[in-house]
Amino acid sequence: MSGVRFSLALAIAAVASTAAQQAARPVPGATQGTLDGFAARSYRSGRDTMPYRLFVPSGYDGQKKYPLIVWLHGAGGVGRDNLRQIAGDQIAGTRTWTQPATQAKYPAFVVAPQTADGWGAQTRGPDALGAPLTLVVGIVDSLENEFSIDRHRIYVAGQSDGGFAVWDLITKQPERVAAAIAVCGGGDPARAARVRTMPIWVFHGDADDVVPVTASRQMVAAINKAGGHPRYTEYKGAGHDVWKRAFAEPGLIDWLFAQTN
Repeated sequence: MSGVRFSLALAIAAVASTAAQQAARPVPGATQGTLDGFAARSYRSGRDTMPYRLFVPSGYDGQKKYPLIVWLHGAGGVGRDNLRQIAGDQIAGTRTWTQPATQAKYPAFVVAPQTADGWGAQTRGPDALGAPLTLVVGIVDSLENEFSIDRHRIYVAGQSDGGFAVWDLITKQPERVAAAIAVCGGGDPARAARVRTMPIWVFHGDADDVVPVTASRQMVAAINKAGGHPRYTEYKGAGHDVWKRAFAEPGLIDWLFAQTN
């Protein structure tokens, strides 16, 4: 195993360990119904089921096309309660897009799937998605069939374990995604050339002791080497929990909704 892959495996293991600890902690609140506009739903494919939350824009009009933001939660979102992925430290990544002012300017759907054991990035080889991300793709397909979703404006965002999942998804099925936001995650630089033309904004703290900042630096460097131009924001002296700063970054919202494929 190369040094890059070994360090990546260690980072994923650290995030998975955190996910297991987080999943064992109860989260107060209702697990059904609607919370802050996010309705509780579930998706089934064969024997597999994945809970998810869906935000539908106010005044939804089936004659119009709407962007869709896919939120891939971090370790704090792991569980089976269909709540944790939009609660606690997942709020910045989900509510940034649903604020009234944002929705007034950019009406959009937001979907937040929940995995029970972490996203399992990098586990199925160079091209195949693991089971959790395969279910996410199924959810997106089902929403495209149910609602008037703009297939040219599918955006994916995630933090920590979800940041790894973002890299895994976009480098394996880049044609599905118009733009991506990866916060304190990492991926396989060998696949970076596949997303050289994709608009990507990467965030990381240089003092991160959970996922080393080199995980993001290597992906950005590999894309640059392939001729791409990803955005990269590195927070000096910041640790792992940079998501509040990232999702409050000036220009992020306008940047995302300007992207299409």
